[in-house]
Amino acid sequence: MHKVNYGTKDIFYEVVRSKRKTLAIEVHPDSSVHIIAPEQSSIKDIEKKVAKRANWITKQQNYFDQFLPRTPEREYVSGETHYYLGKSYLLKIGLGDINEVKLKSGQLQVTCKESYAPEKVKKLLAHWYYKHAEKKFQMLAQQAFEKFKEYDFDKPQLEIRRMAKRWGSCNTIDKITINPELIKAPAKCIEYVLVHEMCHLVIANHNKSFYSILTSIMPTWKKWKMELERKMT
Repeated sequence: MHKVNYGTKDIFYEVVRSKRKTLAIEVHPDSSVHIIAPEQSSIKDIEKKVAKRANWITKQQNYFDQFLPRTPEREYVSGETHYYLGKSYLLKIGLGDINEVKLKSGQLQVTCKESYAPEKVKKLLAHWYYKHAEKKFQMLAQQAFEKFKEYDFDKPQLEIRRMAKRWGSCNTIDKITINPELIKAPAKCIEYVLVHEMCHLVIANHNKSFYSILTSIMPTWKKWKMELERKMT
């Protein structure tokens, strides 16, 4: 991952080497920037060209930004609705001897030691979601990877990391990054994101071939993409 500075903003971009003779700059719908560069191009030359196109890149990102997911703000008080794997649960907060979160009787039950300030409840829930995301994402990633047997790539490394404007990303080589917020969405929506990102290990760009592979691997992907947008915006 590389970056150039544009005013008060840093533009992060990934470089993919190609046998092509000219450099191409692509801004994907998730606002990620991909540079397809000739094999002999130096990083310094690439950086200069990215800086030169910074205004255009920023405009493209601003356009796509309006379509990116927005997770509703929560106040972390009893009676709120919170989601886990696509199902809604009432948040119930109480005091106890230890800090813990349990999913029980249709409720997300948060027990706090000493006090239950919203910020504390938020941190406890975030930790609980993250631990469950680790286990569920790994299982779904293995299942998704098994659908790519005809394609020549190793199982990618899976990183779980909060991202302000993305559900997932792929370095197009060996790693997929997934937003832990996805644990709130239905399992099929998580599968869609994983399959989508794995398709980038075959085709870097969002072109016709990319969507052809995506459709062959997951014919119902449009349905789950729409469901993800509906549930998580």
